Order: sequence, then structure tokens, then C-alpha cells
Amino acid sequence: MQTVDSASGPRVDPILDIVVEMLDTEGYEAVQLREVARRARVSLATIYKRYPTRDELIVAALEGWMDANRYARLPSLIEDLPGDSIYVDLMHVMRTIFEPWESHPLMLRSYFQARSGPGGKRLIQRGVDAVVPVAKAILAQADPGFAKDLELILPGVVYGFLTRFAQGEIDVTEIVPGIERTVFWLTAAQG
Repeated sequence: MQTVDSASGPRVDPILDIVVEMLDTEGYEAVQLREVARRARVSLATIYKRYPTRDELIVAALEGWMDANRYARLPSLIEDLPGDSIYVDLMHVMRTIFEPWESHPLMLRSYFQARSGPGGKRLIQRGVDAVVPVAKAILAQADPGFAKDLELILPGVVYGFLTRFAQGEIDVTEIVPGIERTVFWLTAAQG
């Protein structure tokens, strides 16, 4: 996991790397501070100085992972969108955001659990900040009323799929196809 150190550029944070690995392979509950300290070969005091709570540590690790795996390509998508239709462009963005979860289902469960806890609003806001500029660029070609409706409906649908996955009702690989069907039917009349 890279963090930014203004004096010397990016640097690796072994503590966050360990937490990401634990979240990805063992899940949210596996992240215990003593075990993180042991694996990172640092003291508990070092962890507590940098991350006052377990929740802060998990949120920081998830933010870094999401920035690298989900949001990194979003700014460049504005220039690279096919422009064929609202449907094609929205699905291009949705796949960029959600397909990484298919290879990392425990990370998605961890994200979903962390977003409901302390610091979770920060995770949500980070996602909003990353996605909104691209979504606005796509929806600029739509009728304003339709765009406003999509901005209301799509987050609810996405949250519903994430909730169903987190509760074990659907497989992680059902999320993107479900979103795709929703986007298709919502945009079918708009082109």
C-alpha cells in the first residue's frame, strides 16, 4: 500500500499492506491489532500512534485498496468513454468500479461492513468524490429530469445488490450483471 509522503514522494506502508492482505484473504473479523503488529513487525504503540482505532486502520487500508483497484482509472475514463450511448458509457464506468470486487469478494464484504461503522462515511464520500465527475459527464447528454432520476435510482439499486451479496443472498458475480440489466432497462428509451 502506498501512502504519500510530501518530502520524498510515495512510500510503502507495511501496516496497511498487512491489513489489506488480511481483509482480502481472511475477512474483516480477522483484523486484530496484535496480529497486524506481529505480521508487520511493529509494536502496538506504533499502530495506535498512526491509527487510533481498529476501525480507522481498516478504513485506511480499504481507502488505499479502493483508490488503487476501483477508482484509479475513473478520471481518465471521461476522455475514453465510447460515447455510443448513455447505457454503454454508464456500464463502462460500472464495470470499472465493480469488476475488481469479483476477484476480491472478502474485500467487498469488508468494505460493506466498514462503511456501516466508524469512518464509514469517509469511505462513502471517497466513492462519491471519485464517481460523480464521471457520472455527471455521461449524464450531461441526457434530459435533466432523466439524469436526476438516474442519480436517485442507481445508487439505491447498487446498494441493494451490495446488501444482498453481504447477506449471502447472491454471489459476487451477480452484481455487475444485475446492475447491467437495470441500467439497460432504465436507459432503453433514452439511447
